[in-house]
Amino acid sequence: MNQNEIWMIQGTDYKENTKHLLEAADLETEIKKKNGENKNCKIGIKPNLVAPSEASYGGTTHPEVVEGMIEYLQERGYQNLVILEGSWVGDKTEESFEVCGYQKLSEKYQVPLADMQKDSSSLCDCKGMELLICDTALKLDFLINVPVLKGHCQTKLTCALKNLKGLIPNKEKRHFHTMGLHEPIAHLNAYLQQDFIVVDNICGDLDFEDGGNPVVMNRILAVTDPVLCDAYVCRFLNYEIKEVPYILMAEKLGVGSADIEHAVIKSCGTQTPTEAAILEVRKRKIVELLDAVEEVESCSACYGYLMPALDRLKEEGLLKKLDTKIAIGQGFRGKSGTLGIGNCTAKFACHLKGCPPTETEIYEFLKTYLTDI
Repeated sequence: MNQNEIWMIQGTDYKENTKHLLEAADLETEIKKKNGENKNCKIGIKPNLVAPSEASYGGTTHPEVVEGMIEYLQERGYQNLVILEGSWVGDKTEESFEVCGYQKLSEKYQVPLADMQKDSSSLCDCKGMELLICDTALKLDFLINVPVLKGHCQTKLTCALKNLKGLIPNKEKRHFHTMGLHEPIAHLNAYLQQDFIVVDNICGDLDFEDGGNPVVMNRILAVTDPVLCDAYVCRFLNYEIKEVPYILMAEKLGVGSADIEHAVIKSCGTQTPTEAAILEVRKRKIVELLDAVEEVESCSACYGYLMPALDRLKEEGLLKKLDTKIAIGQGFRGKSGTLGIGNCTAKFACHLKGCPPTETEIYEFLKTYLTDI
C-alpha cells in the first residue's frame, strides 16, 4: 500500500467489510515490511474507547471492525495480538472494555486486553518534548490504530493522530491539556509510530467526541499515513487543515504528509458516497455553544460532557437565559468567579463538583441555575 493511498469500503457487514478492506490494502505486506517473516511479532490494536458507550452512540470503535481485523491476522498465523486502550480521565477503561463489547471479543479470540490506565510508563524524548508513554505501547512490533472519525469540542476533529492519546497515562493526559493539546499530540506521534490505520467511519458523532449525535456513513477506511488521514478528515468535515494545528505540526516533525491534493482514493467493493453528499447530512453544533463557555486547559472528559449538556439546554430554550460565562478547566484552580464546572472551579460562587461531573449532572446543575435566574 502506497503512503498516499486511502482505501474505502462501504456496507453494513462491518466484520466482513473490514476483512475485505485489509485484503485490498494488503495489511500483511505492511507487517512483513517491518517484521519480515516473524509471525510472533507483537501486534497492538488500538481502538477508540473514550468512554463506556456502545459504538452506535457515535463515540467508540465498533467491535465488529476489530473482530474482522483479528480474524484476518489469525488466519494468516499472527497470534501474538493485544488490544490496548486507556479511556479518558473520569471513566474506567475496564468498564469501556465491557460495555463496548471488547471483553467478549477478548474471550472469543483469546486476545488479551491491556488497560493503559493501569500500565507503567516511561519518559520519552519525543523530538524535543518529554512525554510519558505507556510501556505496553512502547514494546509493540507493529501498531494498528483503529480510531473513530468524529468531531471534537476542543480540536474540531479527532481521528488517527489524536487517538494515540489513549496510550499515555492519565497524568500525562492532564498535562497535555495544560500544554494546549495540539503540540503534544504532534510530538507524541513523532515518537510513537502507528504502522497501519483502520478508520471507523460507520456512525461517528461529527460534533462531540463522546457521541450522542451519530451520523450514519457505514464506511471503513484504511491508511498508512496518519497525517494524510487527518488531512483528509479535515476536508471531509469542511475544515481547513490549518484549523487543526496538530496536523501541520506533525507534518513538520516528519510524521507524514498533509498533501491531500495528491492523495489517491481507492474504493473496495461498492461505491462510496461523494463528499458533497456526505456534507449534506452534517450538523455543526459546537460553534454556537462555545460563546457560553470560558475554557482554560480543560480536560477532554469535562469539556466533552459540558457540550452535549449545553445542547440539551439550548433545545429546551433555557440556554438563552444564561447571564454569565461558564468557566471550566485547570486554569481556574484557586481562582474565583460566578459559575463554574468541575473541581477546578471550587472557589466560584456557584460551581458543580466532580472530576469530571457527568453530562447528566452538568445538565441538571445548569438547568437549576438557569431556572432560578
